[in-house]
Amino acid sequence: MQVDPNYRQGCEQAAQANSEIDKLKQPRVASKRFFGSHASRRSFLGRAGLFSAASVVAGVLGSPFSSKKGGDVVQAQDINRRYNRAFNYNSFVDKAYRVRVEAARVERSIPIPPHPTNGDEERYPNKIGSDSRALPHNELGEVKLEAYNSLTKALTTQNPNDYENIILGSGRKLVNPQGPLAISLEGINAAQIAVPPPPALASAERAAEAVELYWQALLRDVPLSKLQNNTDNPKVLAAVEDLNKLSAFRGPKQNGRVTPQTLFRGSVNYVGSGSSTRYVTPPGVLDGPYISQFLLQTIPWGTQSVSPLIRTALPGNDFLLNFQEWLAIQNGGSSGKSIKYDPKNRYIVTVRDLGEYAHIGGPTYLGASLILNSNGTPLNPGNPYVRSKTQIGSNATFALGHFQALLNLGSSRVIRASYWQKYYVHRILRPEAYGGLVYNNIVNKTQYPINSEVFNSQALAQTFSTFGTYLLPQAYPEASPTHSSYTGGAAAIAGVNVTLLKAFYDENFLIPSPVVPDPNDPTKVISYSGSPLTVGGELNKLATNYAIGRGHGGIHWRSDGSAALALGEEVAISLLRDERLGYNEIFNGFTFTKFDGTKVTV
Repeated sequence: MQVDPNYRQGCEQAAQANSEIDKLKQPRVASKRFFGSHASRRSFLGRAGLFSAASVVAGVLGSPFSSKKGGDVVQAQDINRRYNRAFNYNSFVDKAYRVRVEAARVERSIPIPPHPTNGDEERYPNKIGSDSRALPHNELGEVKLEAYNSLTKALTTQNPNDYENIILGSGRKLVNPQGPLAISLEGINAAQIAVPPPPALASAERAAEAVELYWQALLRDVPLSKLQNNTDNPKVLAAVEDLNKLSAFRGPKQNGRVTPQTLFRGSVNYVGSGSSTRYVTPPGVLDGPYISQFLLQTIPWGTQSVSPLIRTALPGNDFLLNFQEWLAIQNGGSSGKSIKYDPKNRYIVTVRDLGEYAHIGGPTYLGASLILNSNGTPLNPGNPYVRSKTQIGSNATFALGHFQALLNLGSSRVIRASYWQKYYVHRILRPEAYGGLVYNNIVNKTQYPINSEVFNSQALAQTFSTFGTYLLPQAYPEASPTHSSYTGGAAAIAGVNVTLLKAFYDENFLIPSPVVPDPNDPTKVISYSGSPLTVGGELNKLATNYAIGRGHGGIHWRSDGSAALALGEEVAISLLRDERLGYNEIFNGFTFTKFDGTKVTV
């Protein structure tokens, strides 16, 4: 077969260009550790180098200036030089390659931390400490081991066909177990993010979290305005007294004690020394009203606006109050029940309201970005266009559209990281399942290892007197989503989004004209006149409101949300680190305050 000499010449030029670019890139690329072997590294750079030799590729692979005629490779180069003298295509494409390789190198260099579990899956052969909802169970609610083993087999082999062979119960499907295995092209790998081990089933800390959840169910129809230190609400005062008797309650406190002002406020859990847990209350979370200003402000969206009034559930919408209904849900079935809603929308004013908002959600973080962009909040002082005399940002870089794109990206990438912990590390039981263990110990005289502080609590006694059950009342008829509890996915989304927003805007700016719901008319707001509220503090509050709101619904432990917020923060930092590599602007980094109060520059 005859080979066109011009085609041969083009191939030779491509090969020569690849060789030169190969040599240029070698010092910049981590060696065997990054690529696995010399051969695979050469193969990778050879393929990448082919596309870096833009002028040659334009001719060989199909430039708009090329055809099948001989000499078109040279023609394309001549036209590029003639009409684009001010821009070096080769350099720009090579820069993109270098940035992507550098981002991969930086992320790959981060050590893989230990991933200790609480040991419950190995400790209990009947898997009572592990999540098994949607699988078939026996009459006590213990999972059938054949089904559980089919799940863990798929999670171990990661063979897509094995996931299709997981034995399910009554029809409800598992949520996205293969999602965490997707490789993200930006940000840190899930295996490189450390979270503390969750409380063990038999621990006093797990018991304390359960007692808090029973109180959240009991207080669902109490106004959030009663969660203040001057409250006269007897249920709030009883909850505070009960929580202060617990030996291992880790929620926020004032002077070492739970108070009405700290009740159900949010916290964040980081990995401490060794495998310990470091508990913090983010700046601003204990200040002022319970609900963040970003849930009380109208969201301006171009020529439209989004009202902060929400659809709320009527009092008495509590589910899984009898054992057969509870068992049906554990087996992946349906209770056949649904929420009855108030026909009139209102602001978030009760514990139940926040639980329902966290159940369905809304334009929470997109909305916060629009509020910040319209209420006079300055951009982060490090934004390179803040002091520019000639330029402003746009959707491309350093303005609202750019920020919103990162918010959406962050939500997807952090769910991969959160679900990796859920499926591939911890597999922790949901609160509703723990409530079944409590019920069985009392009613069916089982000997499940539940800490005695639960049975001695006022929360459990009042739950029985109020609802007639020892099960944990749920605010949602379907109860929890069908994936395990730790870490919380919604809280992880809150963590990544709020961290990004703090990087984009001036977190020290005071919220203009703050409001609170009118206690006499929940469809209106009145002015708030307490201590000043900052953007950073109210963003922290927004994140913790959402995380704790899932507990108001009965579906998440405090530690699920607290650890997920820190995980989300870590994912956000990694996205910003990668994003920064590609900027042309003179930029000294994103500086903001983490949930633990420390300053960081990325």
